[in-house]
Amino acid sequence: MNNSSHLRTVHVTRYVTPLREGGSLPALVEADDDFLYVLKFRGAGQGVKALIAELIGGELARALGMRVPEIVYATIDPALSRTEPDEEIQDLLRASDTGLNLAVHYLSGAITFDPVVNTVEPYLASKIVWLDCLITNVDRTARNTNMLIWHKELWLIDHGASLYFHHSGQNWEEHSRKPFTQVKDHVLLPQASELEKIDTEVKSILTLERIHSIVGLVPDIWLTGGSAFISADEERDMYIQFLETRLASSEIFVKEAQHAREALI
Repeated sequence: MNNSSHLRTVHVTRYVTPLREGGSLPALVEADDDFLYVLKFRGAGQGVKALIAELIGGELARALGMRVPEIVYATIDPALSRTEPDEEIQDLLRASDTGLNLAVHYLSGAITFDPVVNTVEPYLASKIVWLDCLITNVDRTARNTNMLIWHKELWLIDHGASLYFHHSGQNWEEHSRKPFTQVKDHVLLPQASELEKIDTEVKSILTLERIHSIVGLVPDIWLTGGSAFISADEERDMYIQFLETRLASSEIFVKEAQHAREALI
């Protein structure tokens, strides 16, 4: 059952500027609540799967007590595409103005986390590394940290590259038990000295009920089924089972992260 009532829905009324990061062309927009958001388009190259990963990854991080900007559903005023002079952006708006998109509250004045300048204490670093191993987030490297400093606090953004098994059609069950070898490139791995402690703690937080609740936020319209699934509910259940299985076998990715850290230090 889709549990969408836990996220707000905003209506995008003004396209402010593109944020040319990667190939998906997210944008800074204004919504009908007068706030600015970073909009992730359903019509972008990676489609709704990136939105699913963004939502699940972000809300798992929030459940674990980490700072994540508010995530909302977003609809787009069809008039925006008619007044946009850039053809590429016009096409993206037109491809995304039916159905729900995803937007993240814009942290005005935030600066990008710099591992040379900013430090993260071992407990928080370990929690972030652990989460990224759980959701197979390949996009938290020194080159692209996807973390911001806002009001002197660390905020996590951009989880759209997580759960990457769903792009390739790999067997989710096999993938759920694999170590996360890309952890060797994680920007916070050198500080992540408390992974075993975190592994014990988070399992009392990420209960079956909590996982169901978070995955239940994914709208049916993003779960199009496809050849391997009969219904949106079955596809949603795939994400639930992936997370449950990966959580139950977390010692596999914890050991991989510890070995990768030992090789660094």
